[in-house]
Amino acid sequence: MTAESVEEPTGAPARESAAPRPRRRRIHPAWIVALVALIALIGAAGFRAAPGVLMLPLQDEFGWTTAELSLAVTVNLLLFGLTAPFAAALMQRFGIRAVTVTALFVIGAGAALSVFVATPAQLILTWGVLIGLGTGSMALVFAATITDTWFATRRGLVSGVLTAGSATGQLIFLPIIAAAAEDVGWRGASLVIAGGALAVVPLVWIFLRNRPSDLGMRRYGETAPSAETAASAETAPSAEAPGAPASVAPAQPVTGRPEPVAPRGSAWGAAALALSTLRDAARTRTFWALAIGFAICGATTNGLIGTHFIPSAHDHGMPTTTAAGLLAVVGVFDIVGTVFSGWLTDRVNPRILLAAYYALRGVSLLFLPSLLSAEVRPSIVVFIVIYGLDWVATVPPTIALCRELFGPRGPLVFGWVFASHQIGAGIASVLAGLVRDHTGQYTIAWFAAAGLCVVAALVSATIRRHPTSVAPG
Repeated sequence: MTAESVEEPTGAPARESAAPRPRRRRIHPAWIVALVALIALIGAAGFRAAPGVLMLPLQDEFGWTTAELSLAVTVNLLLFGLTAPFAAALMQRFGIRAVTVTALFVIGAGAALSVFVATPAQLILTWGVLIGLGTGSMALVFAATITDTWFATRRGLVSGVLTAGSATGQLIFLPIIAAAAEDVGWRGASLVIAGGALAVVPLVWIFLRNRPSDLGMRRYGETAPSAETAASAETAPSAEAPGAPASVAPAQPVTGRPEPVAPRGSAWGAAALALSTLRDAARTRTFWALAIGFAICGATTNGLIGTHFIPSAHDHGMPTTTAAGLLAVVGVFDIVGTVFSGWLTDRVNPRILLAAYYALRGVSLLFLPSLLSAEVRPSIVVFIVIYGLDWVATVPPTIALCRELFGPRGPLVFGWVFASHQIGAGIASVLAGLVRDHTGQYTIAWFAAAGLCVVAALVSATIRRHPTSVAPG
């Protein structure tokens, strides 16, 4: 019996195909996208390490108070969070690549322009507004969007690795920025940050794809089209096909009722999608439990340790470069802790993980005032290791809960939860600065943060287990 001949679609001569060999990709494109996203997060992380290092040189040159400098950091932290949900919606409307490239350019511009500041208001414009908007578009919601768009399995691990990208950036940039600030001044350090952000742009533009359908593929680990994939595809029409109509319905919202669709590429439509998600999610106790816990997370990381650890250590006689080196070690252990937390999130109830993380953080903060000194002692190293392991270990379980409880709208809901993270960070940054100005030390701020961590642990343990739905209003 002869094999049956088939004709190639291109009109090529028929050939025997009795036993066709399927093509196999050694590496799924999702992993390439995840790697590029990780590099982009590292490139955008320079400014996250900068305020604590550059506050003292700015004070020495201009005589500004800690509260004035903290205000610029607070504006940055608030915009960093409040931009995130809109950035997630913009990624759905315009594509991940376009939003990411724009964000990197804004970060670079803000860092470069900061070398010309002469007043606190100008510092707020560059440090606060420009870099806040840019880093907000590259915030952890970026990691959540990449994870949900490209992966059907290994999500906890991938979100943990991407979340660790900001810690890796801190690890890479913090000693460099500290050394640059000491050798060539804080302006040279700002230019280092600008260069780091802009250097990533070509890589993102070439390799970062918006979604698997752009390559005619499914998500990693997905064997058949899922309802979530279909919903994601419907709310994210291709940004690489200008003029394509947007005639499909959006993903099912948390209320269970359909949302009106804005024309493809409409920024107003993206804003409407982000705001409607907040409207529906805010009607649930689950959302507020996640938001309160994450606000406290932000207050005790970016707001306090990230902004005020170096000035506080300096108050005790520790050199700035030494304190910056300790924060870099936080970044090292943050990578380990966050990746391990992602692995655990795939296997352990994320509510339990959150409660444990916040409780451990609270205990460590209680001891911090007695550990700071002019020298690096074993006790402060133990604190740095513990705090590093716990720094953003909260992110993978929080992303998992948003996905579990809010379905396809999970990344957008996480955007708003992350906004609460940065609101908490901004408030803590200002209040800690005021405490330092009025009492001459940070002790009250550290103890207050420890108490807040207990609240976060209790709130996280009460998060409901079942998907959230809200009756139409």
